[in-house]
Parts: sequence; structure tokens; C-alpha cells
Amino acid sequence: MASANVKELTDSNFEAEVLNSEVPTLVDFWAVWCGPCKAIAPTVDAIADAYAGRLKVAKMDVDHHQIVPQQYGVRSIPTLLIFKGGKVVGQLVGAAPRNKLEAEINKHL
Repeated sequence: MASANVKELTDSNFEAEVLNSEVPTLVDFWAVWCGPCKAIAPTVDAIADAYAGRLKVAKMDVDHHQIVPQQYGVRSIPTLLIFKGGKVVGQLVGAAPRNKLEAEINKHL
């Protein structure tokens, strides 16, 4: 991952990192082979840097960690979910442009 502000999620650390987070969390569900995931990765990194301290940004590889994506109904990738207070409050599916992603994030900050 390019940004030090992006956390790597696993099925085992998801609850601590996301559901128990003090700040809203953007989770990018992705896979190595996914073209749109690669396309949106620089945007996710840039958002992690721009919103540091106000928003936690994390990524979960759906090929290596399948329990959490199944729990949240992730059927296509990239899927970006915004969690606040342990609940999903926002969702974007596909490689959305940065302004659309930021508009969704800003609703929950």
C-alpha cells in the first residue's frame, strides 16, 4: 500500500479496527486481480492522507479474508463501506471518482 495512513484489515482485526473505531472508517474491499480496484487505489490513498485524524481508511483483500465481506454482503469489488459507531452508514460500489467518494464521506464526519 502506498499510504502509511491506510490500515490492512483481516477477519480477525476487523472488529477492533473498524467496529470499535472512535472515528468514522472507510473500508475498501478489494482484490489483487481487480482492475477497478487498482484504478481507485490512488484515490483511496489520497483520501487517507487528506482525512488523517478525522477518518480511518482501511483495505481488506476479499481473496484472503472472506468472513467479513460475506457478513456485509460484498458481492462485487471494489466496494467501499463507511462505518460509524459500528454500523454501515455509507456505501459506494465501483471505482467512483474522488469527488463522489468525498461527498459520501463528508456526510458522516
